[in-house]
Amino acid sequence: MSSIRMSMLLTLTTLGTVGLAPAADNDWGAVTGRFVLDGDLPPIALAFKQGAPDIKDAEICAAKDFEKHDLLIDPKTKGIANIFVYMRTADQIHPDLKVSKKLVLDFDQKGCRFFPRALLVRTDQVVNVLSDDPIAHNTHTFPIKNQGENNLIPPNERQGIPLAKMKLSESLPFEVKCDFHSWMKAHFLVLNHPYADITKNDGTFRIEGLPKGEVEFRVWHERVGYIDRKFTVTIKGGATVDVGAVKVPLKRFNED
Repeated sequence: MSSIRMSMLLTLTTLGTVGLAPAADNDWGAVTGRFVLDGDLPPIALAFKQGAPDIKDAEICAAKDFEKHDLLIDPKTKGIANIFVYMRTADQIHPDLKVSKKLVLDFDQKGCRFFPRALLVRTDQVVNVLSDDPIAHNTHTFPIKNQGENNLIPPNERQGIPLAKMKLSESLPFEVKCDFHSWMKAHFLVLNHPYADITKNDGTFRIEGLPKGEVEFRVWHERVGYIDRKFTVTIKGGATVDVGAVKVPLKRFNED
């Protein structure tokens, strides 16, 4: 799907500079904002119904109606969750952010669903795969630059099975799936810098410790791929730039 520039596709309802970025100085700042749906809330879609006879391990996976989670919208705020907002590359990194504070990330599964569905991974971090299900799963990764893996995850694996460290920065989020249960999908984005965030349930994101000046972000969601390839913000030293509510039309998420 071709990308449409943000100025054509998205509407910024507010734009301003607020507060001070934590640990900020004259050379570093932050950006915040919120992605919201422009349109009526779509109905909740089901992947399959409770007790569906053709579902593998139905006693666990189809214990209740199974909702699709590839588009999560907060009914109160219309915030869109699980949008990746990230810099493709970073020439400068804030001294406090050069090493990740958390070096092991948990990637869990329960009720035949991955948690979290969207995960940021830095090249100095390891992903530890767990399972809270009494059935076997597998974690099959499909990176572009790094080596893919396909690991069996035993039932009730609470110690975790670590994936090999991914040493190369990826240009796009890549799919992770369970081959035993085809609806189980997630996405990882691997970067060699800290300048990325995934929107929360209310659609908000915040990225701190950014170098001042023009900074270019990419915006990506699993349902449509790029929402925008080039989203430029002028970072102000010692301050947080608020891009406000970014409206994304519902039609962008409609499946073919």
